[in-house]
Amino acid sequence: MTLCAKSCLLSTELKVCFVSTPSPATTSASSHDAILIAFGANLPTQEYGAPAQTLKAALQRLARDGDISIEQVSSFYETAPVPISDQPWYVNGVARISTGLSAHDLLERLHEVEAEFGRVRRERNAARVIDLDLIAYGRDLLREEGGIQVPHPRMAERAFVLLPLRDVASGWVHPVLDRTVEDLIADLPADQQIRKQAES
Repeated sequence: MTLCAKSCLLSTELKVCFVSTPSPATTSASSHDAILIAFGANLPTQEYGAPAQTLKAALQRLARDGDISIEQVSSFYETAPVPISDQPWYVNGVARISTGLSAHDLLERLHEVEAEFGRVRRERNAARVIDLDLIAYGRDLLREEGGIQVPHPRMAERAFVLLPLRDVASGWVHPVLDRTVEDLIADLPADQQIRKQAES
């Protein structure tokens, strides 16, 4: 996939900027401080259709107010539910952003966009029309009981987070585990099913 201008996110069409293969020179110094959002869905919406189209629209919505800039977006991946169930497969990805919002305000914005797109939070691991998670906010460590958890506590165990994360922040180092995303991917269990989605 080729890199397109950031302005394409702001068009009225459902476009999204995907990353090309980044060079080590441009990623090694900046990846560590990245602000990263994971996104996913496995149910269609009436307004946007298939999960991938809903997610592209949600990224546009995040950028619309001007205080969040979508820097890079990973390839989209199709992933089996975790834990394994009879749900439809998910579409997942990771976006690298820049923003002046605090981690708390950013998480609140993500929840607002989820609600706009029809997310209703019920039981854990339920099928959903959209899921937006703040998985890393630079090197910040935030742990609040019943509240914000950054970095996301289960991200190091999930192929659907780590593979797209590598697309946008190769060499990223987990702030708690002090291991690179590449090391974490190497230790993933073999039973997590994931494949790149064909371009649409």
